[in-house]
Amino acid sequence: MRIRSSNLPQINAQQIYDALSYSKDIILQKLPLFTEQFQSAYSENSFYQPVENHDWSSGFWTGQILIAYEFSKDKQLKDVAELQIDSFKTRIDQKIFLDNHDLGFIYSPSCVAAYKLTGNKKARTTALKAADHLISRFQPLGEFIQAWGKMDDPNNYSLIIEGLMNLPLLYWAHEETKEEKYKTIADKHLDTTLSHVIREDYSTWHTYYFDRETGAAKQGSPSRLYKNAYTWARGHAFGIYGIALAYRYTRKPELIDIFRKVTSYYLNNLPENLIPYWDLRFRDGDQEPRDSSAAAIACCGILEMIKYLELSEASAYIKLVKQCLKSLFTYYAAKDPAFTNGIIYHGTYSKQPFGETKESIVVDECTSWGDYFYMEAMIRLHKPWKVYW
Repeated sequence: MRIRSSNLPQINAQQIYDALSYSKDIILQKLPLFTEQFQSAYSENSFYQPVENHDWSSGFWTGQILIAYEFSKDKQLKDVAELQIDSFKTRIDQKIFLDNHDLGFIYSPSCVAAYKLTGNKKARTTALKAADHLISRFQPLGEFIQAWGKMDDPNNYSLIIEGLMNLPLLYWAHEETKEEKYKTIADKHLDTTLSHVIREDYSTWHTYYFDRETGAAKQGSPSRLYKNAYTWARGHAFGIYGIALAYRYTRKPELIDIFRKVTSYYLNNLPENLIPYWDLRFRDGDQEPRDSSAAAIACCGILEMIKYLELSEASAYIKLVKQCLKSLFTYYAAKDPAFTNGIIYHGTYSKQPFGETKESIVVDECTSWGDYFYMEAMIRLHKPWKVYW
């Protein structure tokens, strides 16, 4: 399959180092405010606010701290990340805001990562409890992990594409414990998701609904958070990365071909500077916001999969990743902490009101996951990196 080409400049080693160094400095500056509390999911007027560990994005803040620690070996960063494990333990023990499938997002870049980096036993125990909670959301009728809501809620009998990113928590738990229940459920959810969220042209649905009484597939939906979406860029990017991670654990050969086709759709629908609009149907000149976080996520997914490809194919992909990261570094990355306590600008969270008690339209802000995946992509290029997921 032909891979899109571009003439844009590629990021170099010094710029990768500078990106990680700036990110580390910003994180150190934020620690007094974001040690006992976490940074909010997205910035407001370019600044994150301190919040409790209640959101789906909390793990990305601890993940940023851990990447900064890997880069710098600053013990202060390690100490804060390990301190935050207590908060994640309390959250899983008390099931605080966990009527969802986001256990991988919450616990992989925090507790699994901390255990892999430092051997912290509390982090391991906490992550395994999170894996147990995640498999409790498995619906045998339909064979999928329910994304949101109470398990008996007929309106939430559905999965979403980014659920693929939660499966590494289960595959890791299987490797740690040798208990087949984790792998069995992860494999079933993987197969169900890929059978339904990918359209014929390799664009993707965000949400897919099933019949609660029979488990039969019903219909796809472009997005819950975006008005008039067709192919939500961030969801599609999570699909790219989730497929790559699934291959890492399963080595199912068909996943490589699926990855190529889903990634090709993404790359062929990017604007000239390789940073997508919030929906992949938009083109240069459209008056729509970008989503820098989607670009960073897709880069991480491609960097994960190229380890398993032939050199010529991997080289074409890595050139595009370096061009994308150069674009992020030059035009989207923060350069002055006086203007933001985030790392990359121009992320999009939502395009319409959502939630039962909250209305929010969040565009052109920093996002906690965008900052995290930008750092992850950079450290993947900077050094041999042991994957947190």
